[in-house]
Amino acid sequence: MALAEAWNWLSVQGLLIPEPRTNGNNGWMLLSRRARTILANDSFKTYARSVAFPKALLHPSIADEVWLDIVRGDLETAVFKAFRAVEVAVREAGHFADTDIGTALMRKAFDKMTGPLSNLQQPEAEREALAHLFAGAIGSYKNPHSHRTVSISDATEAQEMVILASHLLRIVDSRR
Repeated sequence: MALAEAWNWLSVQGLLIPEPRTNGNNGWMLLSRRARTILANDSFKTYARSVAFPKALLHPSIADEVWLDIVRGDLETAVFKAFRAVEVAVREAGHFADTDIGTALMRKAFDKMTGPLSNLQQPEAEREALAHLFAGAIGSYKNPHSHRTVSISDATEAQEMVILASHLLRIVDSRR
């Protein structure tokens, strides 16, 4: 039973494919290009951890695209796309111009006194902290990817980053 389950998992993940010639019609399988790459890079544990990452944790606006990047191991792209989505959502929700970008946009949108996305019902210190959170996230995770090549080698770290972006997107949704 365990062998059958493992074989099925490998097939579902696209790691085992039918042999393309006549033998494939008779049940013969071979390793896909993805499987051979994973074996060559000795990265199966990273792949398995990425595939197990729950897509449901991600904000609907980024879930499909960012999750696929994570599974493919394109961690830098996943993080960049997630935080670019945050920047775009803040710009749209706050009715800012396309020229409003980066940390300055975040500080303007969540300004503790005048920010259109600031919740004036919250204490001033919390409004200010939220502005810092958004500006810090964009400054730390989006801007570096916009201006230079940044390498992310830890899949778990990338997953945590995109979950943060998802949380920020949910905050923006609550302010629309």
